[in-house]
Amino acid sequence: MRRRTEGLWEYARGALWVLPGISLIAALMLGAVLSKVHVAATAPVQRLLFQGTADDARTLLIGITGTVITVIALVLGLTLVALQLSSSQYSPRVLRNFLRDWPNQVFLSVIVATFAYSAAGLYTVGVSAGRRTVSYPQLAVTVAIVLLFVSLGTLIFFLNHLAHSIQIDRLMAVIERATMQVLADEAREASARSRHGHVPEPPAWAVAIHARTDGYVQTIHPELLTPLTERLQVTVRIVPQVGDYVVPGHPIAHAWRTPADQQPPDPRDLADTVHRAVRIGFERTLQQDIRFGLRQLVDIALRALSPAVNDPYTGIQVIQRLTVLLCALAPMPLGDYVVAGREGSAHVVVPAPSFSAYVDLACGLIRRYGAGEPTVTAALLRMLHDVRDLVTDPDRHQVLAQEARLVVSDAERATLQPADLRIVREEATSLLPDGS
Repeated sequence: MRRRTEGLWEYARGALWVLPGISLIAALMLGAVLSKVHVAATAPVQRLLFQGTADDARTLLIGITGTVITVIALVLGLTLVALQLSSSQYSPRVLRNFLRDWPNQVFLSVIVATFAYSAAGLYTVGVSAGRRTVSYPQLAVTVAIVLLFVSLGTLIFFLNHLAHSIQIDRLMAVIERATMQVLADEAREASARSRHGHVPEPPAWAVAIHARTDGYVQTIHPELLTPLTERLQVTVRIVPQVGDYVVPGHPIAHAWRTPADQQPPDPRDLADTVHRAVRIGFERTLQQDIRFGLRQLVDIALRALSPAVNDPYTGIQVIQRLTVLLCALAPMPLGDYVVAGREGSAHVVVPAPSFSAYVDLACGLIRRYGAGEPTVTAALLRMLHDVRDLVTDPDRHQVLAQEARLVVSDAERATLQPADLRIVREEATSLLPDGS
């Protein structure tokens, strides 16, 4: 149930039709209720209501309906232009952020609700039993005018929001903020996880549980597996990491009992629970996938550093955002982790990216594509230096030092003028005092 609810909620957040669909139904229900309300001529609120005739009210609703249709056509055109610009200029992977943007969904919902409310009113205002009538629900017509002004306000807000949402700084800030939220969630869950120096690998007698569908691993919930592993007294190791692509028929988990002379577990007893614990979807999401957030930023840098764009400053801005994320990752426990049962005899082993994997993802592609631009390589070295200040693990220091050596080596290979390497060597000296 949790897996299904989680999947539906993630889909609803990225679907442009869900909230507008709800608003459409709500508008129809509101219109049905208000059309039954008749305000007495002596009521104090009467002076605030629409004062025209039934024909005037019907003409007003027709005008509102036509105006809203025109606005919807305009908005769809602007939205398609914004999506095309974001996809071609930055990365196609950032489109999901636009679809998940609440202001866009709220504005579309208001417009749809105004249209549905006004169009539905044409069935009752000025007409009764197929004949023209002089009476009409004044309150319902007045609310249509209010919705029109609300739509006008949200249109102005939407245009302002749209213009800002395609700016590179706002786009990178949205990606950084969303990734930091995933990081915070993972940090809270990490306190309950057990990481050992030696994470058990599947032995030769382990049995495989195969994937049923293809797609990306969106979430892994080992807590759904622990009751079953305790009952069967088995150890289960998940094969793919969150964000990996799986193919039907390939193993997504291995299960075994220790010692080897025990009867091996039946994969059919574990298959359904494993597939509930490992959710596979057609696209990558940011629910547990920190690497996906880094990947979106790296993609923006690669587009900026491409010969078709030649915008190294945007690449440097991306590196600055990546610095924030790597600094947040630096003190966290990373890598494969083990979720043990209550009795400690059954485990679920979950693969997770190591610190070196995150550093390589943040640096590798930018280092290779931006090696010929000294300001970019110097920014990478500054990022590694800032991260090193927050690292206490000697192994992680070695990871950062090795990546710094690669940055310097690629810069020396790709930069033609030795004088241009001065800022690179200065940054490298502060990071690698031994000159290695």
